[in-house]
Amino acid sequence: MTETQRPVEPVEIEAPAQRRTVSKKIVALMAGNMVGRVGALASLGLATIMVARIGGPELVGAFTLVRILPGLLCQLSNAGLPAAAPYFLADGSASGRVYDQSRVRPTLAWLTVVGALIGGLSWLALTPLLYLVFFKSFGIWVTVAAAVPSFTQGYVSVGKGLLQGTEDMRGASMAIAVEEFVFLPIYGVILIGWYGPGALIAGLVLADVAAAAWIARRLARRGFFAGWGRPDLRLARTISSYGFRGYLGQLIDLLQLRFDMALLGGLAGPKVLGVYTVASKFAELVQLPGLALNYVLFPDFAKDDKAEATRRTRKLILPAFGVSVVAALPLAAIAGTALPWIFGDVFDDAVVPTYIRLAGVVTFGVTGLIMAYLYGVGRPGAASTCQGIGLAVVVIAGVMLIPSFGAEGAATATALSFVATTAALLVWFFHVERAERNGRADQAVKVEKVEKKG
Repeated sequence: MTETQRPVEPVEIEAPAQRRTVSKKIVALMAGNMVGRVGALASLGLATIMVARIGGPELVGAFTLVRILPGLLCQLSNAGLPAAAPYFLADGSASGRVYDQSRVRPTLAWLTVVGALIGGLSWLALTPLLYLVFFKSFGIWVTVAAAVPSFTQGYVSVGKGLLQGTEDMRGASMAIAVEEFVFLPIYGVILIGWYGPGALIAGLVLADVAAAAWIARRLARRGFFAGWGRPDLRLARTISSYGFRGYLGQLIDLLQLRFDMALLGGLAGPKVLGVYTVASKFAELVQLPGLALNYVLFPDFAKDDKAEATRRTRKLILPAFGVSVVAALPLAAIAGTALPWIFGDVFDDAVVPTYIRLAGVVTFGVTGLIMAYLYGVGRPGAASTCQGIGLAVVVIAGVMLIPSFGAEGAATATALSFVATTAALLVWFFHVERAERNGRADQAVKVEKVEKKG
């Protein structure tokens, strides 16, 4: 038996067992992630119902603003740590570099604190502008108080990345649900003696503290805080650089999803934003299959040969679209009666924006599939470029439509951005597929010429 033959026999014997093991792991990870996401959405839905019943659309608008705007600021101030933490806690083995974990962990913790401080201070610096654009109806002190969630939310978002980096995927999936769930009992207790936006902010801050404490306890059990050295400034720069580059696409995605809300809140006020928030959250349920598809297939494609990954992706495009359509149809069927019944008759105006958003988000299954492919074959920049096209569409369409059409204009802008992103991804995928097919054909011709000469 030759050397080239030696690895073949065990691979043929072990491959089926390995594939079954990988498949079981993928299914388990998908199930855990889906449970976490569904739990988070259920908790957020209950929280939105609670807020809507207490304060109507205006308070729902305040709830949306103090969740989204501090979150956007955190994404910038923490230097992409949620994306960078898993990579550096895994020793950076993918790049062939090994990092001293006794320095990585304290450096990540130090960056988390610094990012949270920058987020809170940045909010305070922007308070006059935020007050004039978003919070004028609530008062200046509510605007100032919203700086606290800008400080606390960073700990939760980075904490989930730390759980992933310590290979606690079950904990990371649970944290997605815990983050939203803990708000419910805390806010319920606060409502015993305090109402209004101030109580809302207090509930969100205490929920962040509780979720961060839960994450810290789980990390401690896995030895994250043991054996620390000193934080490393050079390593901090390396981590920040990686984080910014790696988180660009996700930040664009977040802006694409939330720009319409921020613009609507600024132009139409919190009451219209509250109505639109209900429509948005209901329609976004269609994204769950696409998110799960992306979560499962990305690592799978990364292990595949590029030609095999391309073949599988092309084969799955129509089924991925079909899954999203199947998910959207029942939501469209019940939206007209469910939304007013659940949230109150004052939310009748949420029905039409829901239908419009559903028409756009139905393409998200294809989006999740092709983004998994692009990341899997080492083209994350292509995915970010396509997401950037979607962001440009929502910004341009939002500025044009929201002043005249309010919530329906925001829904139209977002639906168009979903379709534009999916279309850009499809164009890129077929371009890559065609280039790969031409490359294989050219290679075959060269081989044929060599054989004829031989």
